[in-house]
Amino acid sequence: MTPRETILSALADLLRTVPHVPVLRGEVLPERVHAAGLMILRDGEPGEPGVTLSPLRYHYQHRAEIEAVVQNADRDTAFAALCASIGAAISADRTLGGRCDWVEAEAPRPVDLPVDGAANLKAAVIPIILHYSTADPLA
Repeated sequence: MTPRETILSALADLLRTVPHVPVLRGEVLPERVHAAGLMILRDGEPGEPGVTLSPLRYHYQHRAEIEAVVQNADRDTAFAALCASIGAAISADRTLGGRCDWVEAEAPRPVDLPVDGAANLKAAVIPIILHYSTADPLA
């Protein structure tokens, strides 16, 4: 695996430590959302790297995204709990086991989405910034 794929896989594994909340990677939103919520990790954009020479290194601030979704009667509380759990998981391992220089989350911007014949969804994209370096921009 490339360093980028290793880091994204490690982030998905870290998110799976959040109890009772399924984590998908690059999937479409399913028709049903688990009672505790759902996370979908999007690989995102590595952005333009900073470059150092001797040795040649590409320094990225890769912007991945987590789509956090809840759907139940008390969605405000459930959404707050899901965001807090994501924050706690990231704070517990900011280097993804040494695979990444630093991981940080940005604040979500939640929206309520109506669903015909079911409880409304509360959802947000949570940007995750992954700081890492590679020897090759294709790695």
